[in-house]
Amino acid sequence: MKSRILTLIAITFLPMLCLSQAKPDEPKYGISFSGFLKSDFFYDTRENATIREGHFLLYPKEKSLDADGKDINAKSSFNFLSIQSRLTGKISAPDAFGAKTSGVLEADFFGNENAAFVDANGFRLRHAFVKLNWEKTELLAGQYWHPFFIPGCFSGVVSFNTGVPVQPFSRNPQVRITHKLGKLSIAGVLSAQRDFTSPQGSASLRYSNIPDLTAVLSFESKNEEAKTEILAGAAIDYKVLQPTLTTTNGANTYITDEKVSGLSVTGFLKYKNQFFTYKAQGLYGQNLFDLTMLGGYTVESVIDANKNTVSYTTINNMAVWSEIQTNGSKVQLGLWAGFTKNLGSKNPILNYGVTDATARGSNIKSVFRVAPRIVLIQGKLNFATELEYTMAAYATKENGVLNRDKFGVIFNSEKVSNLRILLALIYNF
Repeated sequence: MKSRILTLIAITFLPMLCLSQAKPDEPKYGISFSGFLKSDFFYDTRENATIREGHFLLYPKEKSLDADGKDINAKSSFNFLSIQSRLTGKISAPDAFGAKTSGVLEADFFGNENAAFVDANGFRLRHAFVKLNWEKTELLAGQYWHPFFIPGCFSGVVSFNTGVPVQPFSRNPQVRITHKLGKLSIAGVLSAQRDFTSPQGSASLRYSNIPDLTAVLSFESKNEEAKTEILAGAAIDYKVLQPTLTTTNGANTYITDEKVSGLSVTGFLKYKNQFFTYKAQGLYGQNLFDLTMLGGYTVESVIDANKNTVSYTTINNMAVWSEIQTNGSKVQLGLWAGFTKNLGSKNPILNYGVTDATARGSNIKSVFRVAPRIVLIQGKLNFATELEYTMAAYATKENGVLNRDKFGVIFNSEKVSNLRILLALIYNF
């Protein structure tokens, strides 16, 4: 027993001993940790479509009337949560293949939830990737932000939703190559799906045999003397899904190979000086369910009634958001505003009078949000407050049928809104 204990101690402290014996002029490799502790306290005036105990807010729920004609969803609520707290490990190691190497391993306590289970307070993976950096080229492999989420130009709201469903939001296993040409850079990305998936899960992308394909072109300029920064760019994405492998009719099962493809584009801009930062992003997308946005796909027509074989078409949307924030060292003021609209499909859809199960918000015409905030900064401690007003326009119904045309475009809607009052305490380390 004693020998086992001594062996365990040796294994634990040997790396530290080796590191301490390193020469002063030799680089020290290993992992360094950072992150933050965050507690959110929020109050909502209405029931909302959310993720994880109301923490990740999407939009207010539509009206649902009881037998007395009262709106069941017109109910206020509150919650206190600390599950966004995060731990990030930055890893350094010797060069390989003539490139500088680095890595990141990041997790939080947001957990996971689906119809089968809820992993409350679960320690879940956010990012896990390795970088190889040559003089002008970078290779990234692992789980990282989807290319439509721009790390240098994303919504700085206090809310954990980061502007969803207007702001694209997804982390994907991927391989990304970026090449710099002066102030310009071009990136090509092949990605799969994991935590953020299409309606039928990540298998629908895998069965297509084609990774999510993205190209990003960006321009970045920094003037140290004037203390200004400019970041601008555009990206295009092509995605193919195969929703199912088989169809059924009675007791018979048949193989199907029907797919649905979508093309999406986005543009972004960031300007920063010593006084303020301005950011903006616009997007047109087909089948962006996996980016936590409106849209998805639906059945266009029946190809073979005997086999129940169908063709698909995408549900499309547009989104635009902008934000301005002061850059004070003690107090920061910010204002975020965004709008997204359901554009329907380019092709007629089969059951246009009902809500699509394979699209997010197919009965929503548009979502508008405005969110002013104040952040007080004292060293590593931030105290933030934000008012998040979200309004969603839902399709009305006549005799149980949605008021939308054969392309899925809603022509008669009713608006509902929610006001979230959010207080957050953030301790960085």
